[in-house]
Amino acid sequence: MDVKTGLFYLFAAVLLFAAFRVITARNPVYAALYLVLAFFQASAIWLLLRAEFLAISLVLVYVGAVMVLFLFVVMMLDINVDGLRQGFWKHFPLAAGVGALIALEMAAVLMGGFRLEAPRAGAAAAAHGSNTLELGKLLYSEYLYPLEIAAVILLVAIVAAIALTLRTRKDSKYVNPSDQVRVKARDRVRIVQMPVTRAAEPVVEAPADAAAAKENKA
Repeated sequence: MDVKTGLFYLFAAVLLFAAFRVITARNPVYAALYLVLAFFQASAIWLLLRAEFLAISLVLVYVGAVMVLFLFVVMMLDINVDGLRQGFWKHFPLAAGVGALIALEMAAVLMGGFRLEAPRAGAAAAAHGSNTLELGKLLYSEYLYPLEIAAVILLVAIVAAIALTLRTRKDSKYVNPSDQVRVKARDRVRIVQMPVTRAAEPVVEAPADAAAAKENKA
């Protein structure tokens, strides 16, 4: 076994372990960190396959942007883990059946890729050139329409997210920042002149014995 094969088994083992911990970790922050580790191992396997563009894209896009955003969101949200665990075993048979179906479909698709076939013309050209150049030629020639459709879908998702965030809600309090900047001191404080009045003289009540003696004198 050469060094490349040993590195492949090492990265694959760590990838399987990280993927297993993603679905078994009780803390969602730990699950997100294990997913980052899984992405790094997958990018290392791409490097072993001499697909440098896919490897760096996986690190920059998923690890550098998507997973960091997920991690910040998970850390900022107050997630009730106990509430999420309720009803786990109730829905476990359905989830296990769906997972097994997906695994069988992936095996049926991937088993065809393990068969030895004659090398394509693109693979021969990539051996003397750049993988990124050949991938760019395929994306913008043969797969141009799927690429444009994916770009439109992502654009619609971004616009929808912004529209849902900036929509007017009745239960939210909104202050216009431009109004706060343009405010002046005379708009904040109003001085009102109040008329000066004399304070009422205190009324002192006489004791009951003094009042009775006064009535007797009268």
